[in-house]
Amino acid sequence: MAHTFAELVEKQRAADEAHARMRKLRDAYGPPTQTKWSDQQTTTWETAWRAWRDLARDVQAALTAYARQEDTPRQEIEAEVKEAVQREDPDGNER
Repeated sequence: MAHTFAELVEKQRAADEAHARMRKLRDAYGPPTQTKWSDQQTTTWETAWRAWRDLARDVQAALTAYARQEDTPRQEIEAEVKEAVQREDPDGNER
């Protein structure tokens, strides 16, 4: 599947946002080994974790495909994507 660089940046941003949501839930609920989570809290956190995991997996697959398509080392593409995500605000504007 062909991807554009902009699509990779968008996928990485979505994965980063999902990871941030998961961390916020964990911080709000407290460490699961030290705090008893309700069934609802556990379900909410697990859903957030699965969303992050799936998005992160999709980013990794897309990075690999794009690197192969561009005949460029994967780690270079990944670094460029992460740099682009950091340079842009959530609305896609350069900082």
